[in-house]
Amino acid sequence: MAKLYFNYSSMNAGKSTVLLQAAYNYQERGMTTLLMIAAFDDRAGKGRIASRIGLGADADIFNARDNVYDHVTRALEAGRIDAVLVDEAQFLTEDQVWQLARIADELRIPVMCFGLRTDFQGKLFPGSAALLALADNLKEIKTICWCGRKATMVARLDADGRIVEEGDQVVIGGNETYVSLCRNHWSRRELG
Repeated sequence: MAKLYFNYSSMNAGKSTVLLQAAYNYQERGMTTLLMIAAFDDRAGKGRIASRIGLGADADIFNARDNVYDHVTRALEAGRIDAVLVDEAQFLTEDQVWQLARIADELRIPVMCFGLRTDFQGKLFPGSAALLALADNLKEIKTICWCGRKATMVARLDADGRIVEEGDQVVIGGNETYVSLCRNHWSRRELG
């Protein structure tokens, strides 16, 4: 039975690396994967998933108005798909998460989603909230705070390296924009 998986963490835990390793494992066994990433996350180039350690792969893009179930069924017409892997899954809509559940349930294709659980204000992303509610399997990918404890939160930084507490939920960036912290240091706004 195919399942809907949600692998979540804060920034810099290696989510994209784990996704790319899973895709490689499928391909090594002669299987076909469909990789997807949010259209506006173009840090590695449009339609490209990349990890901080240098791994990368091309991916189909999705935006909030796309029907990912229809996208996958169209891709199936062109050939076999053994797994769907979604990076930056926090940017999915609730409807898209239901569509991914249908892919697992009706098309019997495993769907592995990778993304952030919460934003810089400690609030769930809509896609993450839906995945936490609907996924058959939840797995936390761990990273550490500067103190050595498990980091579960992410802080956004301004250009001067100070913590930002207000603003848009989504600002694309990497280490220059975000830092992972344990809940204690996130609450106290301590960067170490």
